[in-house]
Amino acid sequence: QSLRKELYVQDYESIEWIKTRHMVAPMDNYSPIPFVMSFLQDVLARYETWSFLQPLKNYLRAYGLKFCVEYMAAEDLQTNYIDIGPVNKVFNMISAFHVAGNNLNHPTVASHLMRVQDYLWVAEDGMKMQGYNGSQCWDTSFAVQAFFEAGVIDDFPEVSKKAWSYLERTQILSTETSRGSPAYKYESNEYRSRFYRHVSEGGWPFSSSAHGWPIADCTGEGLKAVLCLLESKVIKEALDKKDDADDDVIAPIDQKRLENAINVIITLQNEDNGWATYENNRGFGWFEQLNPSEVFGDIMIDYSYVELTMASMTAIIDFRKLYPNHRVEEIEHSLQKGRDFMKSIQRADGSWYGSWACCFTYGCWFGVEGLIKAGEDPSCPEIQKACSFLLSHQRENGGWGEDFTSCYDKAYAPHGMKAYGVGGSGVINTAWALLALSCAQCQDLEAIRRGIKFLMDQQLPSGDWPQQGISGVFNRACGITYTSYRNVFPIWALGRCVATYGDKLQE
Repeated sequence: QSLRKELYVQDYESIEWIKTRHMVAPMDNYSPIPFVMSFLQDVLARYETWSFLQPLKNYLRAYGLKFCVEYMAAEDLQTNYIDIGPVNKVFNMISAFHVAGNNLNHPTVASHLMRVQDYLWVAEDGMKMQGYNGSQCWDTSFAVQAFFEAGVIDDFPEVSKKAWSYLERTQILSTETSRGSPAYKYESNEYRSRFYRHVSEGGWPFSSSAHGWPIADCTGEGLKAVLCLLESKVIKEALDKKDDADDDVIAPIDQKRLENAINVIITLQNEDNGWATYENNRGFGWFEQLNPSEVFGDIMIDYSYVELTMASMTAIIDFRKLYPNHRVEEIEHSLQKGRDFMKSIQRADGSWYGSWACCFTYGCWFGVEGLIKAGEDPSCPEIQKACSFLLSHQRENGGWGEDFTSCYDKAYAPHGMKAYGVGGSGVINTAWALLALSCAQCQDLEAIRRGIKFLMDQQLPSGDWPQQGISGVFNRACGITYTSYRNVFPIWALGRCVATYGDKLQE
């Protein structure tokens, strides 16, 4: 009752729900419901009133609901009752409550309730529910690579060992504990086919092992972080120790587990040669005509992205350096296809659209690094066009800046980071631009120096960098806050620039 009073501006009982079917606030209407979907919604609404079809409807509904309950129960076990995100978490929990006869003490319902707190956090203005159960593995993987490339991975031994331990136990269905969990039986071909799940064993998640959903780029970045740590003196020494009583002993990650990660990545490559997120593309572009969301764009199938493709390819490449005899022809073919895909989606102005952060500077970093690590020469047209694009958007103060409007409008924000940055520039966008330019060995040293100076000027006395707005995004129209980005990427960019240009920066 209290929610009904809080959420609606008129008495709940007086609302004529039929008239609200196509109602949406103009500012939220990013993807207006297409005519086809709107028409089908009206037809189905009328179908519900046809009493002569009731026996057939009852049969179909019972059959469909039975499978839905089975599917939700399977995902509950696969994800330790966290589920893929907060929306279906609530759906699954309410459904489990209904199936349990509205019994709050039922084991399934109790397990669900224990996991609600995974999504909750308290802000200045009250409790909120976040869009995932965290970004722990994602953030850790980037931080490790930043430390490694900056040459300080062994300067902080405890950080390196803790990061290793986290990545080791977070690899999905790969530890003794996770293999003994109820989730492991769903890795069989029978269950994966029945519940439309991709292979999970060996992948890394966005957040935690308990979440249970592997993602292509999270697996790629997780694998790259592990390979970086394997080159660390601290980790090598810790792995050599055999005495379990020694606090420095860490659990190993053997070659088989790394090969399992490669298997997850390779099998997630789409027919268009790129990589998607959770699963292979199982549909067609025209499915967007059935998009009912209104607030999100391009969500009906799992598309291929420049970010996912780069993360997957570079992980395979780094793995191949250590294990050159593993699936040689298959890997080479996969990389060639991925390289072709990245070239095919580059925009005419030289940029790549970033689908998971703001926006073109992010996409350019992934595009440039992916092509170069896949064997393209920095002088190739695609790399040079990307560098020209980035240099053309450097601002007067030496930085780069974009805000959420770049993602929303699919066009570079002309005002940069107007509301949150400094002179339109932001530390995160500047770091991404420098990562791309230095990877491409850009010879405009003055532009590089100016970008570096901007980052150094913005660093606070504490060593922190300021939080400047929201840098992440998904589904074109929803922002994601990554508070670690403001430190991880400047460290990474500065380290790479020093390694690439050395004393030239002082000239």
